[in-house]
Amino acid sequence: MNSNFFNQITQMDIAGDLHLTIAKSTEGILVVSVMLKNEACGDNAKNIIPPLNLRGTAEELDNGFFQTITAPMQSASGLMADMETFMKQLEIAKMQSAKEKEKADTQRKQHEAKDKRFSDAMAKAEELEKQGRFREAWMKVPEVAEFPDKADEIRRKRTSLSDRFSAPSLFGSEQEKPESPKEALYPEHAEIQPDEEMSFEEQEYEEEEEDQEEYEY
Repeated sequence: MNSNFFNQITQMDIAGDLHLTIAKSTEGILVVSVMLKNEACGDNAKNIIPPLNLRGTAEELDNGFFQTITAPMQSASGLMADMETFMKQLEIAKMQSAKEKEKADTQRKQHEAKDKRFSDAMAKAEELEKQGRFREAWMKVPEVAEFPDKADEIRRKRTSLSDRFSAPSLFGSEQEKPESPKEALYPEHAEIQPDEEMSFEEQEYEEEEEDQEEYEY
């Protein structure tokens, strides 16, 4: 007897393994269980796909077996193929999500470290400012290029500090001239009035006149 059973199986557009279980029932009835398994599918949901069960005489199954199972088996095959594609895409999505999370964590840590550097530098500047060391405080203020998002705050701080250390003293023009040692010891000779000043020649001439008068006597 010629049969095209296996030829028809090969013509079915399915992916996976076709499992057949045939059991004899009463009164010449056969029970055929058909299940498609695809080990390439990583989704465990494939395991809930039930087998297709057929009942009939041998003649009925010969005439309608492939017509009955082809569409369901192709649907199951397509479903598992879709499930496998879904699982692969899901895995890719998970990996991408993990990479994005790692990237976000790295960026967050970098941002936190950068904020700490800024806070530490500004705190040091504040400490020096309280000590009156304005120029040193100005030098401790971070650069705008390193913290562009803090540009306004940095400029305000530097302007405030530069105004402090570059401003002239409020008492610079009012300070008294200190006394010289001579003025302190001899206050009566501290200042000679213009009408009391005498040139060296006048002093010498006066001394000569006094000597001449003494000689005549």
